[in-house]
Amino acid sequence: MTIAETREKVLSGETKLREIVEHHIQEIEAKDGEINAFVSTHFEEALSRADAIQKKIDEGNAGKLAGVVMGIKDLICERGKKVTCASKMLENFESVYDATVIERLRDEDAIFIGRVNMDEFAMGSSTENSAFGPTKNPRNTDKVPGGSSGGSAAAVAGGMSMVTLGSDTGGSIRQPASYCGVVGLKPTYGRVSRHGLVAFASSFDCIGPLSNTVEDSARILEVIAGFDEMDNTSSHREVDDYVGTVQNPDKKIKIGVPEEFFGEGLDDEIKKGIEELLKELKADGAELVPIHLPHTKYGIAAYYILATAEASSNLARYDGIRYGHRANKEEVLDELKQEEKALKEAFEIAEGEEKIELQQELAKLDSALIRLYKKSRTEGFGSEVKRRIMLGTYVLSAGYYDAYYGKAQKVRRLIQDDYKQAFEKVDVIVSPTAPTTAFDLGAKLDDPIQMYLNDVYTITANLAGVCGISVPAGTHSNGLPYGIQFLGDSFQESKILNAARLVELQTS
Repeated sequence: MTIAETREKVLSGETKLREIVEHHIQEIEAKDGEINAFVSTHFEEALSRADAIQKKIDEGNAGKLAGVVMGIKDLICERGKKVTCASKMLENFESVYDATVIERLRDEDAIFIGRVNMDEFAMGSSTENSAFGPTKNPRNTDKVPGGSSGGSAAAVAGGMSMVTLGSDTGGSIRQPASYCGVVGLKPTYGRVSRHGLVAFASSFDCIGPLSNTVEDSARILEVIAGFDEMDNTSSHREVDDYVGTVQNPDKKIKIGVPEEFFGEGLDDEIKKGIEELLKELKADGAELVPIHLPHTKYGIAAYYILATAEASSNLARYDGIRYGHRANKEEVLDELKQEEKALKEAFEIAEGEEKIELQQELAKLDSALIRLYKKSRTEGFGSEVKRRIMLGTYVLSAGYYDAYYGKAQKVRRLIQDDYKQAFEKVDVIVSPTAPTTAFDLGAKLDDPIQMYLNDVYTITANLAGVCGISVPAGTHSNGLPYGIQFLGDSFQESKILNAARLVELQTS
């Protein structure tokens, strides 16, 4: 059921809130052993909260989201809950406060049933880079669900959660939404507070909903959007009537069709399916406008320079001393003593140049503190996070900063200008969400470049800070869903929700 349908049944007394929660608990218990969408569940707390909210319903003062059962991506802080970011580095971290989005959802009587899996620190496109193991796609458990919000998408697609919250740094809401056949909304940067979101890349990260319908995403966005004094990057701009827009969609919209998004690398069947949908929208009154986004081809390169640079800075705090997993100090000291002893013994019997070399090695031995830092981070971080930290540190290092980081920032500005000029002509821009349907588990783990290319259509929206939505567009001949993406200008979420609803009407 949709949020509106659920709310109607709950408010009318036809269904008790506890029954809805129990239904989702049963779904999780039946399915999640195979899918692995949840890293932790809070069944008793959810049932207790359902009883408390039922009293509010009976008294006639229930919130907008009474009856909504949600899963929360495991990098959004909930007071008293473990927030691990699917990493060994934070396996024992328990949040002492609520993220702003959690506070706003709770104030409207949403119920949180558990925390969902993700790529470690949101770094990945398949939800295979998780300390809790990979999540599987409910549509086909041999396939990935996408990432990094793969657990969020799988929980909705598998019927284990009505709605979930995810985060989108380069497509991490929209791409898994496409792979799992659900709706995924990335708001404009600054539309939703990031307070309480564990940072990957601070100038890119956005919190947004994944749901079964466009209207459900609109309802969640209305609650979580708006200025927050705890986040100086959040906007003072008024929150629009997103639900009203979805309920009364305007068919006469201008849709920009960039040739850069429909070229080489796109699956032929997905391309044909989206072109057919656009023809149907045109027949209903939409205008298709050919446009160009000339700097799109530089998007992936610029993103992986800038995002990894920010990641290396944000993750520097997790060193085992201030925050995060700490390696065994005694083991570190023993290793140091043994290495030092071996070098000294070799030095005593060495002669000539060999003696000089051993003396230099002794002088270069790391201190116990440096070794503790190294071992803690080596043990705490997974391979993809290490890869991105190393890349980010490299592009920020002396001698390379201007050549890479500085140049990527200039490209980011050019991409922003491309979008700005395009939105002077059109209401929304259309593209596939991903170049293919979901790929096999393990197929791209050893090829990071191919993995990064899965985000080719989503990354530029984060570089430009504009909003985007993925809505199911059809089913491929391989039996897997694929999505169509609409991008809108800054704070024009109403326009992309409108376009997504028109597609939903065509495909329903």
